[in-house]
Parts: sequence; C-alpha cells; structure tokens
Amino acid sequence: MKLYSRSQLFKITSFSVLLAVVLSASIFFSLGRKTNKSNSSSEAENIALENPSVTNQEETFEAVQSENSLSDFTMPVSNTVFTQDENQNISVYDLCNEAVVNINTKVVAYDWFLEPYVQDGGSGSGSIIDKRGYILTNVHVIQDATKIYVSLFDGTQYEAEVVGQDLDSDLAVIKFTPPEGMELKTISFGDSKSLKVGQKVIAIGNPFGLERTMTTGIVSGLGRPIQNSNNRIIRNMVQTDAAINPGNSGGPLLDSNGRMIGINTMIKSSSGSSAGVGFAVPSETAIRVVGDLLKYGKVQRGQIDATIVQLSRRIAQYVGLDISEGVLISEVEKNGNAEKAGIKGGTEAAYYGSRRDIIYVGGDVITKIDDIKITSIADYYSALESKKPGDVITVVVHRNRKDITVKLTLSE
Repeated sequence: MKLYSRSQLFKITSFSVLLAVVLSASIFFSLGRKTNKSNSSSEAENIALENPSVTNQEETFEAVQSENSLSDFTMPVSNTVFTQDENQNISVYDLCNEAVVNINTKVVAYDWFLEPYVQDGGSGSGSIIDKRGYILTNVHVIQDATKIYVSLFDGTQYEAEVVGQDLDSDLAVIKFTPPEGMELKTISFGDSKSLKVGQKVIAIGNPFGLERTMTTGIVSGLGRPIQNSNNRIIRNMVQTDAAINPGNSGGPLLDSNGRMIGINTMIKSSSGSSAGVGFAVPSETAIRVVGDLLKYGKVQRGQIDATIVQLSRRIAQYVGLDISEGVLISEVEKNGNAEKAGIKGGTEAAYYGSRRDIIYVGGDVITKIDDIKITSIADYYSALESKKPGDVITVVVHRNRKDITVKLTLSE
C-alpha cells in the first residue's frame, strides 16, 4: 500500500478542482457561441426577407427554404385537362340541355262522394323541336291531363296544349307560346336507321324531378318489339344501358353529335328504377308521327276494312279450329278492301266476353302480315303502325286448316 503525505494530498486535490473548473468553463463557452450564432442567423434571415438589398439575400433565402420547404404547406396547381370523351359529353350537354323541358300535369280525381277535384298528375320530360314552342314527349306523360305545364331551363313555366297524340307509338306533340323576343333552343333529329350496337348514346331528362340530368351509355340492342303502357307493341325500339328512370320519359336519347336518335319511353325493371335496360322510340318513327300530328292532329295509317277479335283457345275449341293464335275476322265491310281481297268474315253469331257483345265466328284468321307473325291484336296494330293508306300488304289467313296468301291495299 502506497502512502501520501499531507502536502501531496493537498496538491492533488487542488489540481483536480482546477481541472474541473477549466472543463466546465470550456463547455459553457462553447454552448454560448452556438446560441449566439443561431440567433445571428435568424436575425440575418429576417432582415434578408424584409430588405431585398441585404448582401447574400439569395443564399439566406435558400437556407430558409431548405429548413422550411414551401411544398410542405402548399398544394401544386395544374390546368384541368379533359379527356376526349369528357369533352364530347360536355359539348353535347351544352348544346342540348336548354332544349329539354320538364313537364308536369294536373288531372281530375274523384273523392268518396264522387265529387271531382284537381290533383297532381304525371311528370316527365320533353324536347323542343321547333322555335315556335312545339315539344315532343310521350303520350303517357300527358295522359288524362286537364292542365299541362312546361318548365324551361331558366325556371320559367308556361301552360301548354296538346297538338296531337298517337297511342300506337306513345308519342305526343304539345305546344306553348314563348314570350316575344325569346329565342328557344331546339334539338334536331338524327338517323336511327344507321345505329350500331355498341355506339355511344346520351340521355338528358328530369329523373325524379332532378332537372336536365345527363346519363351516358351505349346502344345495347336494336329492333326490339316492346309492348307499351297502352298495350301497343312498338317495333324497332332502341335498347340502351344509359340510366333511364321515372321522369326521363319523353326526353331525348342523343348520339355523340347531339342529334336525337330516340325518345326515351320505358324501362324494364323489377324495382321500377333503372336496371340497365331502357327503351327509346326510334327517331325514324318519331319523324313520321310528328309530321302527321303537326299536319293532321293524328297519324294517318292504312287499315283493313274489317272487324277483328282476338282469337283465344276457348273460341278455337268452340269453332273447331286447329290453331289458337291469331286475329279472327268477325265481319268485313261491304265493298271494303278486305272483301275485295277475298278475306271472309264469320257467319255464325256468338256471345263474346261477358255475354254483352256479339261476334261472328267461322271466318278467316289472320296469322301474318308482311312476314310479321300475328298472334294477338297488339301484333296486328304493330304490323300496320308504319303503313299508310294506299300501301299494298301481304296477308296470310288461315281457312279450312290451310294458309291462304292475299294482297290487300290499305284504306284510310
């Protein structure tokens, strides 16, 4: 064990204390210099930002940016660029939306005491087709209406009147009188005969009262025979997957150039709302119907001069026919086109329905008109829908278990 004297212990202790003091002072001095340097830098940066003439302002600003990047506090801004398809949609909407109107009606109802009162009726859409205020819509939109009101894009509302309506095509033309100086936008007809499945289509209407709503889709089918709410079969309907909902009825189905290639009329749905299958009356039909409605107030169609009855299994069994589908000829008009063509009416009277009507059985049964199979009265009217007075048609009738083909000229 090594021993130290008192004087040695004093020297060692004094040296240790002195060393500790020196080290502490050195550390404190170093921290002070860093603090002063940081404060000086902050002041220099503030001065440089406030006074552009300060020397080395660019270097100071870059230093501030590196510590507090502006990108952390601001979002980048870029110009909006639309796709070609979006630009096309926007263009069609801008071109056509002001020509689509909202239609609301008033109808007469009866209370428990059979007293009449007025209530809200149907609602739908329509397309302005003439600057004088003519509007194309569906019959079922204005059916049984006592008052018809048309709302334009600017919210103004006008009362309209019926020019003409056609149950067979479910198309109607109504008219309102625009104020003097008002320039109405119109929608022109396109060519529905040139449509292709897969072609883009655009619908504008007022579904659920939401004015001038636009939906897009494609032509998903062509030439569809669909029975409408008036129990008429409309042939060559345009099928689309564009969303069609209640309130769209009567509105336009447009091609990518903003031309009306169909009039939205109905949907196939279990819920009553859009299910991806909507149907529009083709513009080919609309052009013909509108022309007649504007000129005559009704559609001029050719007809067969005969009284017809829907053939049923019960009638077929009663008469002893070997077929149970078709249209039975009850009577033919004397010297009419049916008689001239050799078509024969019934000879035996029989009660029909609830024993209030009398029909004549034993006559011919129409089974085909111009290669269109006739199984019902709806088929019969559908086959004649596009025919005009003077047109010659081919009629196949079933007589004595044989099919007989005759030519017939339609009358007015």
